[in-house]
Amino acid sequence: MTKGIYTIVLLVISNSFMTLAWYGHLKFSEWKWFDQLGLLAIILVSWGIALFEYMFQVPANRIGYQNQGGPFSLVELKVLQEVITLVVFTIFSLVLFRNETFRMNHLIGFVFLVLAVYFIFKK
Repeated sequence: MTKGIYTIVLLVISNSFMTLAWYGHLKFSEWKWFDQLGLLAIILVSWGIALFEYMFQVPANRIGYQNQGGPFSLVELKVLQEVITLVVFTIFSLVLFRNETFRMNHLIGFVFLVLAVYFIFKK
């Protein structure tokens, strides 16, 4: 697997944990035992999940960064990470939060983000 693909896979895994840590507790609150936890306990649970985000994010950036032998500049890494975050979040919200809708303006916004990636990566 090339460093670029490896970086992207690690970023997808990282962002999956990040999305779960940031927004999962909103869904977990449907569980009676979880809903009874205080805010501090929920924060600690989210931090525990976020630890796994960092376990994949840090290696992804180190492997993917040009100055570390990877194929991506710092700006390219950041834009790539943001687009992956939005894709993972969209799937997460549509699968777990059935009351959320994906509208045309969301699609148009994502098209502009893909264009941003194109222009960032254009040499």
